[in-house]
Amino acid sequence: MKIYALSGLGADEQVFNALTLDYELIPILWLTPKSNEAITAYAQRLITNYKIGATRDFGILGVSFGGLIATEISQLTTPKFTLLISSLETKNELNGFLKLIGKSKLLTRIPERLFKPPKVIAHYMFGTDKKELLDAIIDDTDLTFTKWAILKLLNWNNETKIPNLIKIGGTKDKVLPPKGTNTILIENGEHFMIVDRAKEISHIINKALKTYQFK
Repeated sequence: MKIYALSGLGADEQVFNALTLDYELIPILWLTPKSNEAITAYAQRLITNYKIGATRDFGILGVSFGGLIATEISQLTTPKFTLLISSLETKNELNGFLKLIGKSKLLTRIPERLFKPPKVIAHYMFGTDKKELLDAIIDDTDLTFTKWAILKLLNWNNETKIPNLIKIGGTKDKVLPPKGTNTILIENGEHFMIVDRAKEISHIINKALKTYQFK
């Protein structure tokens, strides 16, 4: 079975390197968003580019912002399961203050270059021991994509819950704190735990997929 994997804001397939899954993992690379492109339209472009759904046996994995796109793809296709890590299932899980920022439209006026966070702040917010990897990801980030993605995150309007969901969150995630009773919690896990806690996350995923018998 194939698992199509979407990373977080500006991140690439490196964040999946430490995972040891019992299934074929296919990283999806971000496309440059079109001007004012809706998140659903963007998800459809990824589906077309990667031929997601061309075979019946597949799953979707999304980390952080990638979880939003994974959710959108799951509503446009029929995956056997959807995995969300350090992410959201619906707009109701987003912090109310962040929603207000999104509705204010202030971010639309901010130049793209200001969407690159100082590394010391990123280290704190992501809470990782793998600072060199995080720094490399920040340095390679497409700021056009980052601005578009942040605006889509803060204005996301999805309220639809998806079937066959496995959701994993870290109890110390400062970026997207886990909400909802359907979240498998990783004690002291932070936002970059897809890397820092890869062994534990791999075990949870492999066990869950075997338990639920997604075939």
